[in-house]
Amino acid sequence: MDRYKLFSLSPSSPSLSTFLPLRPNALRHLPSLPCKRSSVSASLLRRAQQPPPPLPPTLEAFWEWLRREGVVSTKTPAKPAVVPEGLGLVAQRDIARNEVVLEVPKKLWINPEAVAGSEIGRVCEGLKPWVSVALFLTREKLRDDSPWRVYLDVLPESTDSTVFWSEEELAELQGSQLLSTTIGVKEYVASEFQKLEQDIILPNRQLFPSHITLDDFLWAFGILRSRAFSRLRGQNLVLIPLADLINHSPSITTEDYAYEIKGAGLFSRELLFSLRSPVSVKAGEQVLIQYDLNKSNAELALDYGFIESNSGRNSYTLTLEISESDQFFGDKLDIAESNGLGETAYFDIVLGQPLPPTMLPYLRLVALGGADAFLLESLFRNTIWGHLQLPISRANEELICRVVRDACRSALSGYHTTIEEDEKLAEKGDLAHRLEIAVGVRAGEKRVLQQIDNAFKDREMELDELEYYQERRLRDLGLVGEQGDIIFWEK
Repeated sequence: MDRYKLFSLSPSSPSLSTFLPLRPNALRHLPSLPCKRSSVSASLLRRAQQPPPPLPPTLEAFWEWLRREGVVSTKTPAKPAVVPEGLGLVAQRDIARNEVVLEVPKKLWINPEAVAGSEIGRVCEGLKPWVSVALFLTREKLRDDSPWRVYLDVLPESTDSTVFWSEEELAELQGSQLLSTTIGVKEYVASEFQKLEQDIILPNRQLFPSHITLDDFLWAFGILRSRAFSRLRGQNLVLIPLADLINHSPSITTEDYAYEIKGAGLFSRELLFSLRSPVSVKAGEQVLIQYDLNKSNAELALDYGFIESNSGRNSYTLTLEISESDQFFGDKLDIAESNGLGETAYFDIVLGQPLPPTMLPYLRLVALGGADAFLLESLFRNTIWGHLQLPISRANEELICRVVRDACRSALSGYHTTIEEDEKLAEKGDLAHRLEIAVGVRAGEKRVLQQIDNAFKDREMELDELEYYQERRLRDLGLVGEQGDIIFWEK
């Protein structure tokens, strides 16, 4: 999941450090994106059942190209059509659950291998896979004689992904993690383009006769971010013409078996991308899939340009770190790494769900100090993580409650609207699509922040009732009576 904000916690400095912007590694999920950019509501589905309008010329040309390439025929179960979300795949007849909808041969895939075999393959060696494919797409789009012309003509000029929003539209995300993520992503893309321009484009003008701008490259990035398939056998980043027209449905709750790569036949080495319908579909309805069950609304907005009303899509990422200025930095880092964490740890808090199980132990470790520092001694190295599962001391528990609550209040103060104001806007309806996304994302983030704050507020109220390490230790030694009093023996 993309990482957004950072605060540090230490016993010597319980206040918040400066919130930091997104780090470039937020792009590490780029290859894991399924396709496209639209979400289908119940009302859209009803409208989609009406006979589709005639195909526009670009879509007719695209279909004819696919027919000439042997990809489709009159028997193909689904066909491109204009749908309420833009373009989609509409069933030409009833389609059964798990039935193959279409198959696209490897010769029509756009992936790093296709780039390597192209005219610019030599100069793209060593580039990040997504950068090479984005450069290839950008170049082909600017070529009138591109062999991919009919496919490129059906691609949108932009999506509702936040990377394409205007400054005025982005202002509606003030204070949100999605805003900092979007800015970070655009800065990352710009830095990659700058290197690409200096190292590849300008030194090879004969290969890039058309002037390529950052906006051109950002378009290609947005296309990949929204349409690339992944999690396929041997393929981490691939565009599949025709298949990438398929839209998303929040009512489909499985990602299994929707698509795969398989052989073309028993005696053929040709590979096919095979797309199946995860549910039965009536003739005239859209064929739909689930893009990703694990993405938050912020990620859906960033990648595809839509959000869902499902509360489980609302999340907030707390990024915690062991401060390098902590006098016990080395010991704490060793303990964290021994338990699958590190100097920095990310915790995705989802609306309506409990805190991640490792969050409290990590917080207690980061805050450990003073009279509790004896637990960092080597004697406890093999058992300390078990001790951190439960409260260590009142001071330690109070510190983590105070700092987390301070962080939540600080984050909430950064938004320019309240949850109540967002709810009123949503209730009014008729919002522009991008404003609807902004209101939904920022309201969702705020609800999660309130949930976190309330959880630690409740914990603060229980501090006097909790059992801490020293009390547990005395009880284990049989030195605590039934009423909780400490037992002493006369000599």
